[in-house]
Amino acid sequence: MLDKKLIKKVLDTCLESSADFAEIFIEDKFSTTAKLLSSKIENVTNTKLFGIGIRIADGYNSVYGYTNSKEEKDLIKLANNLKASFPGESKGITFELGKLQKGDRHKAKRLPDEVDIKEKVDLLFRADKAARDYNDEINQVHSRFQDYVQNVWIANTEGTYVNDTRVRTRLAINAVAANEETKQSGFNGPGGSYGFEFYSDVINVEEEAKEAARIAVTMLHADPSPSGKMPVVIDNGFGGVIFHEAVGHSLEATSVAKGTSVFTGKKNQKVASDLVTAIDDGTIENAWGSSTFDDEGCKQQKRVLLNKGVLTSYMIDKLNAKRMNDKPTNSGRRQSYKFQPTSRMSNTYIDNGESTFDEIIANTEYGLYAKKMGGGSVNPATGDFNFAVGEGYIIRDGKIAEPVRGASLVGTGKDALMKVDMVANNLSRAQGMCGSVSGAIPTDVGQPTIRVSEMTVGGTKGAN
Repeated sequence: MLDKKLIKKVLDTCLESSADFAEIFIEDKFSTTAKLLSSKIENVTNTKLFGIGIRIADGYNSVYGYTNSKEEKDLIKLANNLKASFPGESKGITFELGKLQKGDRHKAKRLPDEVDIKEKVDLLFRADKAARDYNDEINQVHSRFQDYVQNVWIANTEGTYVNDTRVRTRLAINAVAANEETKQSGFNGPGGSYGFEFYSDVINVEEEAKEAARIAVTMLHADPSPSGKMPVVIDNGFGGVIFHEAVGHSLEATSVAKGTSVFTGKKNQKVASDLVTAIDDGTIENAWGSSTFDDEGCKQQKRVLLNKGVLTSYMIDKLNAKRMNDKPTNSGRRQSYKFQPTSRMSNTYIDNGESTFDEIIANTEYGLYAKKMGGGSVNPATGDFNFAVGEGYIIRDGKIAEPVRGASLVGTGKDALMKVDMVANNLSRAQGMCGSVSGAIPTDVGQPTIRVSEMTVGGTKGAN
């Protein structure tokens, strides 16, 4: 941590230019990663990360630099180098840093440094055994454990002065089932803003591993998916990845402010079905994407993005707020001190509706049930997407029928939103890593089960 007087001196140096804003971001992070493959530990890595980033801005134009040194001469040198980008006269801005505010949410019970590495590695062996014991057709398990403690201090020329501690952990399990003809995989990766208590108080490691194995074995014996246009029921939890990718990124000011988003200029307009209310909430207790403060030192908050189909809010960081002539929504996030922040999602989900899962299935004569979503690609400028279905089934006569593999969902985010005609009341969330210009950050995706009245399904079998 830097002395408050030194932080103030560095920020004052930044303002010896035509800039109107300066910020310092200090990060001290310790992480552990362990990987298991073929029932053997592949590697265990402990990483210590420390660095300081400085950002200077005039309006929405900014420069950014970082250093691993906390020596005064190095920080002042960096500030002087950066301020050279704004060579005009100083605006005479004066400020005082407030009293240090400390993050007090999402507390961990068992901090990572209080847990012996053997306990952490043992989780991988437990997951490996449970997945292999599920079925003889499981012939490979690859699992990865991660935890970290990230301490950040953020100060700026608006007087912000905060400290936040983020403790997160995740167990990712990939199981592979194989026979003489083919092989299929299943993935499950629970995580959260918890300490090691996550593995005793929140999840059951063996059950999570069996879920990955179940998907793999089920898909091993599935038929090829049909193709064509049909109703698609997308299950809860990780099903929300389609909204996250095809819509969420297009609601970030990173693209909206530059006019490269399909939703630019659409605020207060209807962009989705009346059944769709979508939220980005960085305050959910102990959620994977939560924190007390965002990475610009602002209190995290709950943002209603779509309200009954109407676009009500973008996700906006400080500098893009100036570009948009709008207010920040405290959505500034970054991977580390090596990145300057920009608008990003935290925990983003479609909210509960009034139907039940059983009602949605019973009211679908024929279609695809996408129980587990996989990876995909999206064009944020248009919202066009193509997503793999990790686990799929045919719905026939209002019942879930045979499993199918190799399905993909093709469409456009705004079109799919308009065609949502049923939303269940079984909201759940799942974890992932989200990449953008400010690096890879932890985010939750989520939704209840939804039905899209018509989507294009890609498959290797002709439509029925």
